[in-house]
Amino acid sequence: METSAHILIVDDHQEIRDLLGRFLDRHGFRTTACRDGIEMRRAVELTRFDLVVLDLMLPGDDGLKLCRELRSPSSGNPDIPVIMLTAMSEDTDRIV
Repeated sequence: METSAHILIVDDHQEIRDLLGRFLDRHGFRTTACRDGIEMRRAVELTRFDLVVLDLMLPGDDGLKLCRELRSPSSGNPDIPVIMLTAMSEDTDRIV
């Protein structure tokens, strides 16, 4: 039996977490939503995810720092795909 992919959504805006979670749930994915790095770290300690959707501008540790943590060899899943969300529109911001 094949299980659906489990996606971790990390965004400090409740509306975005809810909207993205509902969309993905409707399309057969399992989702877990976190509002910041503290909740994200707790979630990845307890569960293995297939993909992370990560906001760049978070309170506390920003998305780039959290992405580096997720992709580090010591994370237990350094090859996990990460999709970054950002409201920044400058080319240099998007390239980073």
